[in-house]
Amino acid sequence: MSFPILGLTGPSGAGKSVVAQRLRDAHGFAWIDTDAVYHDLTNSPSPCLDELRAAFGDDVIKDGALHRPTLAAIVFAPDAGDKLELLNRITHKHVLAVTAQRIEDARQNGARGAIIDAPLLFESGADATCTHTLAVIADKETRLARIMARDNLSQKAAQKRLDAQKPDAYYCEKADFIIENNGDLQAMRGYADALAKELL
Repeated sequence: MSFPILGLTGPSGAGKSVVAQRLRDAHGFAWIDTDAVYHDLTNSPSPCLDELRAAFGDDVIKDGALHRPTLAAIVFAPDAGDKLELLNRITHKHVLAVTAQRIEDARQNGARGAIIDAPLLFESGADATCTHTLAVIADKETRLARIMARDNLSQKAAQKRLDAQKPDAYYCEKADFIIENNGDLQAMRGYADALAKELL
């Protein structure tokens, strides 16, 4: 019996979680949130933290957890060179290892499939693990409003985050399936149901 692994991605504020929740709650998929995996790996002692300390110095670790402002100052400095690339190489490797283990756990525990929810699905190489990929996109005004409400950000801060995102065309070119989410919850659930039927 096949075990579909769906790579779920898209820009911030597009509403990926609506699809993931529906596939989990109505169709028995395990939902692996790579942002949460990264958070777990960097909030307590781990091989990932040890590698970050070795690469960027003791100051990036504070009270046994990653001190994000210090690390950000290093990798986004004007003279940072390839430090952001180094950070991504280290963290992606550890996140992918945990994700692979969670997929195997889901398979063993009777899940019907797995969702890898990853904003950097293609950039991290996580898409290589997937049997199918789905991008959720939405127009910029909708995403801006969602980000402001969700993260309690000013319009300027939310806009800055939007400006740093890849364009929709990037996702449309790479993903197997595209869903446009401009706010119709019932339509989104219907898309998720139809997708589950196709995958299963």
